[in-house]
Amino acid sequence: MRAIWKGAIAFGLVNVPVKVYTATEDHDISLHQVHNADGGRIRYQRRCEICSKIVDYEDIDKAYEDDGRTVVLSRDELKSIPAENSHEIDVVQFVPAEQLDPIMFEKSYYLEPDAKSPKAYVLLRRALEDTDRVAIVQFALRDKTRLGALRIRGDVLMLQALLWADEVREAAFPALETSVRISAQEREMSAALVDSMAADFDPAQFTDEYQLQLRQLIDAKLEKGESLDTEETFGAPAAEAGSGDVIDLMEALKRSLEKKRGGNAAGTAGDTEDKPAAKSPSKAAAKPAQAKTATKTAAKSATKAAPKAATKTAARTPRAAAKTGAAKTDAKATEKTARKEA
Repeated sequence: MRAIWKGAIAFGLVNVPVKVYTATEDHDISLHQVHNADGGRIRYQRRCEICSKIVDYEDIDKAYEDDGRTVVLSRDELKSIPAENSHEIDVVQFVPAEQLDPIMFEKSYYLEPDAKSPKAYVLLRRALEDTDRVAIVQFALRDKTRLGALRIRGDVLMLQALLWADEVREAAFPALETSVRISAQEREMSAALVDSMAADFDPAQFTDEYQLQLRQLIDAKLEKGESLDTEETFGAPAAEAGSGDVIDLMEALKRSLEKKRGGNAAGTAGDTEDKPAAKSPSKAAAKPAQAKTATKTAAKSATKAAPKAATKTAARTPRAAAKTGAAKTDAKATEKTARKEA
């Protein structure tokens, strides 16, 4: 890393010399513009609209226009502004970290001690640790007076540039002024969906898919040239975004929760076939109870029915026997009569 600024933190009467480094960097692949007809690179020129000459950067001043009047400010005039010449990071307050709204955060900078002995640097860091506070500072950097927050990251002091209060817009949306009724069931479902997606934040788990796919496209184009087939490179085109139609909120919550739970189950079970959703505990518990009740009822019915059936059978047996005996006697008499007549 290369230091972009040198100065000192003014902590009361204590001076802490530091070097300032940009703490973040852009990982985007750099692309430039070309003419689509012949591939020629597009260059921007600083051309004067009065004399039509191309102007070098060192010959350019800045200006402000107000009601048709233009005020030209030279570099020397801009450098004469007192705040521009300040190389102090002036500590003005120590505040609780939770009082800083993240919307105010801008760019981040690392501060390296710029002295043979880092004692003053470590002292300020320890003071922030012991009091659990953030230092609000003012400083000038790159032609701007800035507000900042001095905080700790690991064992390094970090300077977080902040927006000024008038740089944060107010949000006023008429749609939010209308009265909306949220049911208890909708709140419960949304809370359940949040719980199903709850985790500890680890930024390393996330990747910039666009940049990865842009690199994939560049590599494929380098290999295949104009014969590149984007469908072959990326597969079928991605499905279009939703139509924006209003859908039932409860139904959307239910489907989201089922999808999330289904995804978790698939992740746990591995590459197995989909199984039907588990039945609710109340229904599952009811089935054994119902089975037991049916068994007891059947047993009681059988017990009661057995004596009745036996009684009926016993009552029917003599009658049946009598009928059988009478039938046999009639048959013999008929046979004798037939023989006599013959």
